[in-house]
This record gives sequence, structure tokens and C-alpha cells, in this order.
Amino acid sequence: MTTESTEDLLIEGLEELYYTEQKLLDALDTLSEQTDDEDVSQGFAEHREETEQHVERLENVFDEIGAEPQRREERVVDAMIEEHEQFAAENDGEVLDRYNISAGQKTEHYEIAAYGNVTSLAGKLGHDEAADMLEETLREEEEALDELSQAGEQFDQRQIAGD
Repeated sequence: MTTESTEDLLIEGLEELYYTEQKLLDALDTLSEQTDDEDVSQGFAEHREETEQHVERLENVFDEIGAEPQRREERVVDAMIEEHEQFAAENDGEVLDRYNISAGQKTEHYEIAAYGNVTSLAGKLGHDEAADMLEETLREEEEALDELSQAGEQFDQRQIAGD
């Protein structure tokens, strides 16, 4: 893959995030449905709603920079989803619940890195409005990671207390 300019690099990053967010809509449905812990399940459902807003915001970013919203396959995301599907097919209960929390955290780390990169590029290229929108999503992804980390700690404490 040859990239001609930093602007192209920004667009490619946005396309990968557009693909990622749309793939995560389905993945978050799955996580919510297969997680027995009610608090964690609800958290996944709420983050799905936020992810719908991220898709819309990315469409606005594309519009702001004068590019057509397109999806670019992101193999990292596909691999994380495939890994989860394999694990979920072989496990259930508390083990799957904890794994789902961990999978969510991995995804948030990936998204934070990706949004950090495109936010920086957009700002450097003078796409200030786009950078502001991307920064908003970046903050929301960081908050989601914090919430998942807290949910994981609480889940672990409940499991220890229940043993």
C-alpha cells in the first residue's frame, strides 16, 4: 500500500476507524447478550449507543475534510473479533464474562491509539473542526476504557467474595 501524502494517511486512518466502529456495533451487541453479569452487560449496551454516535461523527469528519465516507478493512479488528468468537464458542459463565471485559479493554486501547493518531494528523493538516470532533471521540473512548477497567475490578471483587 503506497500512500501519497499525509492527507491520504489521515483519510486511510479515518476509513479504518469507520470500518472499526461499524464492526464494533455488532460486536457490542454480542458482548451485551452473552455476558451474564448484568452491570457489565448494560455497560456494553450503553457503549453500543455511544458507538453509533462515533459512526455519525466520523461521517461528519469525512464531510468536514471533503472526503467520501468509506470503510477500509482493518485486520487487527477482524482478528480481535475472530479470537473472541473462538473463545466464546468454547467457554461460558464467569470465565466468558471476564474475557468479554478484557476483550472490551483491548478494543478500547486500540481505538484510543487510532483516534489519537488521526486527531493529531487532522490538527497538523489544519482540519481544526475535524480534529475537535475526533478529540471528542478520543475522550469518550478513554472514558469507556476507564469504565471497563472499573467494571473488571468490581467483577473480580464479586467473584473473589463469592468464592
